[in-house]
Amino acid sequence: MSKAWASDEQRLTSQIAGALWEFPPAVCGQHTDAISLAHSKKWCMTAYHIWDAIASTPKLSRESGVRMMPSDFFFMEDVNSNPRERSKMTEIMASGVKGFYRGSDIIEDRGIDPSYGAVDAYELMAPVIDTDKATYWLTSLVQRKGATLVTEAVEDDLISIEDALRARFNADIIINCTGLQSGSLAGDESVYPIRGGLIRVINDGTMFPKLNAALTITADAARSTNEIVFLVPRNDNILLIGGITEPDEWDLSLTLDSPIIKRMRERCDKFLPGLKDAQLDPDYPLSQGLRPFRKNNVRVERELRRAGSRIVHSYGHGGAGWSLSFGCALDVVVLVEEALAGRPARPMNARPSGRGRMEISANL
Repeated sequence: MSKAWASDEQRLTSQIAGALWEFPPAVCGQHTDAISLAHSKKWCMTAYHIWDAIASTPKLSRESGVRMMPSDFFFMEDVNSNPRERSKMTEIMASGVKGFYRGSDIIEDRGIDPSYGAVDAYELMAPVIDTDKATYWLTSLVQRKGATLVTEAVEDDLISIEDALRARFNADIIINCTGLQSGSLAGDESVYPIRGGLIRVINDGTMFPKLNAALTITADAARSTNEIVFLVPRNDNILLIGGITEPDEWDLSLTLDSPIIKRMRERCDKFLPGLKDAQLDPDYPLSQGLRPFRKNNVRVERELRRAGSRIVHSYGHGGAGWSLSFGCALDVVVLVEEALAGRPARPMNARPSGRGRMEISANL
């Protein structure tokens, strides 16, 4: 059940997302405790391997819009001089990602303007997702597996209507993955938005050299509070230029003339000089959306307010939804099995971090 489905007219947040896989803490992600970060590292690596398997199968790659592509991260100082960045890099190297390489030569190879100040970089192969195509593909996948799509909005706290909903649909379980709406549906006052915006330009090699890699400088690395460099090929012909993070901004009122969008474009043009000649996507030049964050971090957990409830929650993914996707989904399966077996619900911080090994059993 959803109030809206994937559409080219009114895109979902998942369609608007930049959808570059990242090891946490990500460019547009945040964690306020070590337990949350540990969960997210497990989830993202599960998703990495599944996206990689999809991208490695030509038919699935074409249908889903998922490709493995070089993903480069740039830094304004030697990574080894920053304990947090050094620790993250070390974990990435040991995580099982493909194609890791570190070297300042990446800066020159990608045509980065030396005056921008980047002095160090590393690269890895990462899933890059055409979210329009992927969202349609996932919707079709669940329909082929027997799902019925019900277009309807729910406004009430699920705990107050659980019995009625389950009876109406003859359902064993209710899974809540409603993003920002979980503030109401899960009675969670810690849910809040972080507004983002992306400029879309033509990336066919005509107006500037075609970019075939994702290029990123995080806010931390750029010593900025909410403005980053984020260049990600969406598909064969579109490049996304970003990005921004604006907490607690609910309005989707940005335009190409908004000061923060102008600064974003100027910042990226300075970083990669060829971009100044880029032609806007005439059909969809600016995308904007609300990342569904949660002050208490990502929640993948059974309902705790009512004994015996068969509600499972999965929300608060912020800007890392595609990166954590399959990892969270597999943990949801575990929680569903526990609920159906009559086991008592446990808080996330009292639960083992998933199964002992990654299981990929879905027949895609």
